[in-house]
Amino acid sequence: MATSGYQDHHVDHFGDSFHAPQYQPTEYGKNDYLGVEGNPYSDLGRSRSQNSDRYLTPSHHLTQSEYSQYPSQTHLPEDAQDASLVKNAAGFSHSKYQDLEYADPNPNDHPQTRAPESSNPLTKFLASGKYPLEQRIEDKKRGIGRQRHPFVVYLLTVVMIAVFIYELVLNAREQGNPFSFKPVVNPMLGPSSPALIHVGARFPPCMKFVEAVPPTTNFACMNNTALPPDRICTVEEVCGFGGFHGKNPNQSFRFITPIFLHAGIIHLLLNMLAQYTLSGQIEREMGSGGFIITYFAAGIFGNVLGGNFSLVGVPSVGASGAIFGTLAVTWVDLFAHWKYHYRPVRRLIFMIIELLIGIAIGYIPYVDNFAHIGGFVMGLLIGVIFYPVISTTKRHRLITWGFRLAAIPLAIILYVVLIRNFYTSDPYAACSGCRYLSCIPTKANNHCQGTGLTTF
Repeated sequence: MATSGYQDHHVDHFGDSFHAPQYQPTEYGKNDYLGVEGNPYSDLGRSRSQNSDRYLTPSHHLTQSEYSQYPSQTHLPEDAQDASLVKNAAGFSHSKYQDLEYADPNPNDHPQTRAPESSNPLTKFLASGKYPLEQRIEDKKRGIGRQRHPFVVYLLTVVMIAVFIYELVLNAREQGNPFSFKPVVNPMLGPSSPALIHVGARFPPCMKFVEAVPPTTNFACMNNTALPPDRICTVEEVCGFGGFHGKNPNQSFRFITPIFLHAGIIHLLLNMLAQYTLSGQIEREMGSGGFIITYFAAGIFGNVLGGNFSLVGVPSVGASGAIFGTLAVTWVDLFAHWKYHYRPVRRLIFMIIELLIGIAIGYIPYVDNFAHIGGFVMGLLIGVIFYPVISTTKRHRLITWGFRLAAIPLAIILYVVLIRNFYTSDPYAACSGCRYLSCIPTKANNHCQGTGLTTF
């Protein structure tokens, strides 16, 4: 290319030197400006690394004399005029010409450009940091969150896989096979029901005194492979963890431990896929602090709801309730940022279908729909509190905080009422038909009547 009579313009920002590419006026044509392949300015205002999910780098602007060498923006293609969502980031503008920006592809090299952060830890925890509103909106549209990696999801996934391996080893030690095929086939390709109960499944007879299933009730041992069973244990022996020492069952930790257990390989793979994709994205957007609270609040409440209304003799395991809690956060995001989502109505339809499919999966053995429903409800409440909502108007901000202030006492009330109800009353007396939300009536389960437990 021939050289131009124009010299490179030297710009100094934060001690870095930058040379604007030479402009060749004799070769200017339709392919020599913004957004067109082959032009040195084609990426102006567009380059941005996903590493900068919280910061906006200052732009390098040309001088007034150099602007005069370029055509008016009225001659630009329409897409070039809208190339950058964030205009005039450095505070310089021109009434006739569009800003030409160089967005630093690696803003981490310039820590001075980071937006000031609040010194209030609560503000950092609840909000997404003080950086330009336009940048937050652009990040929202691109799906860029508060952090790059979902570290908590990685850790949870590793722990759950390790726990599942332990389940298989236990079943292999007791029955001679890591998968339960005798006396009952586990369709999820996992351990037997007694083994799941022994490692911490949600099982009300291990958690409180159930009149229909007292601690002395005969039950198939973990090492039983015959039908009818020839190796009989009591409920207390199957529950394990040291037994009850002559007192009423009190293993309340079973509201938490089922989150880390899975019924089989199929169950584990489905949950880990959903956790890695859906929950991982939610952690990126919320940050690890808010995500941990949402995840476990939803998972535990799902087990509390299931303990109240599911069949007391049927064990339940899985992280589904916690994952449904993160699914609920996507609903919070959709309605709070409706105008920033691409085709939000279509997205809502797909989310409804996704929710219905998840509820249908809740009828599979060892999987509890009440955990799904409870996790989703609590995920909505906790998600409203901790999800970083972008408010562009005072009215939107007031509505957001109104929902947050209402969600806090409601979440607490639901926890207190249902835990008290679990330990002090018979839930079936208040809602005898609720069991059908997680049980398909068949002859094998006595049409969802009784405890659901086969005793000997």
